[in-house]
Amino acid sequence: MSNTEDRFIDIEIKLAYAEDMVDSLSQRIHEQQQQIGKLEQMCASLLQHIRNLAQNNGGQLPHERPPHY
Repeated sequence: MSNTEDRFIDIEIKLAYAEDMVDSLSQRIHEQQQQIGKLEQMCASLLQHIRNLAQNNGGQLPHERPPHY
């Protein structure tokens, strides 16, 4: 094989690895985005729950110390 042909083969090999890495990273980003969405939803739900607790207790959260402390 010629030097040029060897270089093309090396470039094709590197390109194949790069494509595989991009695909893997893309899949991982997609999974993380789904996880972030679930966590944001969970945080919003917890925040709403805390607000409801505060409203039901006269504006004071159950774990807060009373004002006279």
